Amino acid sequence: MTPTKSSIVDEIYEAESKRDLLEVKAWVFDIQRYSVHDGPGIRTTLFLKGCPLRCIWCCNPESQEMHPQLLYFEAQCKRCYRCLEACPNKANSIGADEAIIIARERCQACGVCVHACPYEARSIAGKSMTVEEVLKVVEKDSLFYRNSGGGVTVSGGEPMFQTDFLLAFLRKCREATLHTCLETCGYVKWEVLERILEYTDMVLMDNKHMDPERHREITGVDNQLILENTTKIIQKGVPIIIRVPLIPGYNETEENIRALAMFMNEWGCRRVNLLPYHRWGANKYKALSMEYRLEEVKPLEKQEVQPIVEFLESYGLEVEIQ
Repeated sequence: MTPTKSSIVDEIYEAESKRDLLEVKAWVFDIQRYSVHDGPGIRTTLFLKGCPLRCIWCCNPESQEMHPQLLYFEAQCKRCYRCLEACPNKANSIGADEAIIIARERCQACGVCVHACPYEARSIAGKSMTVEEVLKVVEKDSLFYRNSGGGVTVSGGEPMFQTDFLLAFLRKCREATLHTCLETCGYVKWEVLERILEYTDMVLMDNKHMDPERHREITGVDNQLILENTTKIIQKGVPIIIRVPLIPGYNETEENIRALAMFMNEWGCRRVNLLPYHRWGANKYKALSMEYRLEEVKPLEKQEVQPIVEFLESYGLEVEIQ
C-alpha cells in the first residue's frame, strides 16, 4: 500500500517530536539584541551563516559561507607577529613590505591566532550554537518583547540554508509565545518555506530587482522562484513586508520601482521598507580577502530617497525608510 502524503507528513512530525529540538545546531555569526529595524517592537535578531545569493552589495560577506571564517583587520594590526607563531597550520607569513599575508587555503578558522593577537585585529565569524543556547540569549529580553510588541527575527545570510535548526528554533519560539519574523531572500523550494511558515508570524521578504536577468546579474540567480514564493506567502495570509535595498546604478531606477509597485498592488501587498545603500560592511571584504565591487558607489542621501518614497506612496503603498 502506497503511503499518502498526509501519512508521510505525520511520520515526519512524529519523528521530530522524538528528537530533542533544543540540541539542533546551526552556524551563527551574530545575535543582535535591542534591534528596532527587523520587525515590530524591540527584537533580537539572529544571523545565520550560508546564502544561495551573492549580492554584489552584501553588507555581511561573512554570512555567505556556511562555515567559520577568519577576519583580519589590517588597520588594527601592530605587526607583533604573534599570529605567525600561534597558527598550527602555518597560514600566516610576512610579505615583502613586512605586512602579514594569510594563506586562506591553509586557514582552518580555528581561532588560535585570534586569542594570540593582543590588538583585536582578528576575529572568527561563525559559531556553532544549539537551539537551547540561542534561546537563552533571546529570553533575556522577553520583558522588552512583551512591552513593545517585539520578538525574535531570524536573518542571515539566508536562514533557510539551515532548515533543520530554523524549524526547531521557530517551533520552540512558538511554544514560548514569542513573536517570530523570518527575513529571507525567498530563494527556496515552496515545500520548505511553507513548512517554516507554520511557525512564522511575519515575513520580511527581500526584493533585489524585478527584472529576472538584471536580478541574475547582481545576485547570481534569477527572481522567478522568489516572486512565486512572495505571492504564495501573500495568498497564505502571512503578514509580509517587502524589503528593498536601494543600490545606486542597479535597482533604484523609475522602471524598476514602478514594476515593484505594480507587482505589490496586483497581489494586495501594502508595506515596503527601503534600505538605502551604505558602506558599513565594506571593510569586511578586505578582512576576508574578498573583492568589494562597489568601491566607487556613493551612499544614498535622504533627499535622493524621498522621490522614491513619494512615487511608491502614489501607488497607495505604506513606505518606511530604514
